[in-house]
Amino acid sequence: MTIATYLTLIRIGLIPVFVIVFYLPLKWVHIASAIIFSLAAITDWLDGYLARRFNQISTFGAFLDPVADKLMVAVALVLLVQAHPTPWLAVPAAVIIGREIAVSALREWMAEIGKSTRVAVNMAGKIKTGSQMAAIIMLLYHEPVWVIQIYPLGMIALYIAAGLTLWSMIKYLIMAWPSLNDRHNDN
Repeated sequence: MTIATYLTLIRIGLIPVFVIVFYLPLKWVHIASAIIFSLAAITDWLDGYLARRFNQISTFGAFLDPVADKLMVAVALVLLVQAHPTPWLAVPAAVIIGREIAVSALREWMAEIGKSTRVAVNMAGKIKTGSQMAAIIMLLYHEPVWVIQIYPLGMIALYIAAGLTLWSMIKYLIMAWPSLNDRHNDN
């Protein structure tokens, strides 16, 4: 177990705390939810940085890190859609969650046929994750800051994140296409 793996486990442990806080009937719940999600986002960046900086990359950590990211994002989006049930929020949330499932399945299949390096995490995926985290934090915070309406900005950021999400999925599919189109891999 490395420090990076402990940070990933903390991120997973924050999920039930996040859900409980999200549903508390208190005035400051938006701020607290945004802070908890922000801490999770920071641990996402920090665990990767520490793993690379101190050469503590582990197989378990490489598996667990993307799982933790996807769980936190999916839970936050589901809670946000439940709290604000509109198609304007549900559609980009469904795109983001659907992409995460599709790319995870693609990576699993590519690993099964021994070609996982074709769909390794790249900069497009990192940009996508950062944009998702920023959008979700704004949507969770919800409250205006001075005269700036944060929720509408969060919605705009969510649509940008959904666009980046589709873009990164297309990049992964293009990288995997030779293997997907290979008749020898058909079952």
